[in-house]
Amino acid sequence: MKLLAIETTTESCSAALVIGDALIQRSELAPRRHAERILPMIDELLAEGGIHRHALDVLAVGRGPGAFTGVRLGISLAQGMALGLDRPLIGVSSLEALALGAPLESGHVLTVIDARMGELYAAAWRRDETGVLHLQGREQVVAAAALACPEAPAWAVIGTGWRVDAETLRSRLGAAIEWAEGERYPQALAVAQLAAEKFRRGEAVAPEQVQPVYLRDKVAETLAERAARKS
Repeated sequence: MKLLAIETTTESCSAALVIGDALIQRSELAPRRHAERILPMIDELLAEGGIHRHALDVLAVGRGPGAFTGVRLGISLAQGMALGLDRPLIGVSSLEALALGAPLESGHVLTVIDARMGELYAAAWRRDETGVLHLQGREQVVAAAALACPEAPAWAVIGTGWRVDAETLRSRLGAAIEWAEGERYPQALAVAQLAAEKFRRGEAVAPEQVQPVYLRDKVAETLAERAARKS
């Protein structure tokens, strides 16, 4: 299997290439420079892997949630490449990709991405005995103070939401925090790993069927709303 994955939903911009059992990645923090960096990353990966784009079997993309511009860029690029190559496409939740960065021994993982405007993109996950993560409830955009999570003996918390709302999240979880990291972002490496499993299960689809996930329609505050929130 030859699979190319991209992830541009947050400040981190990344691409990954799977060739058989080998997996290579390019990643960097590039706020507002994703459109400039992602295509060179892809070209570097293909050159390092020694393959042409037409040798790819399938493409994958982080479908969101995340920054509106980043989500839209990733979906548009992945769809365009897949259509041009006549290859299928796999969309992967950016919150699920983020969850793969938590320690393997963590049985319950909370992924939280700073959504701005006083909110978080959040999802709770349970890891089964085989190591597979299962979504508990639904992905949501919510204020940290209103976040509701299923009961768990302990949590691993990962994502930029922890950096901006750690104390509020700690009080909302009502359980021990066994591990937390607020400087982690969804990565194409994880998107590729999750997409590879989906591909083996026959879950690749036509490119136009992969849609972005924003979780909210409103992506900016008015000046008055911003001032009111800060007052």
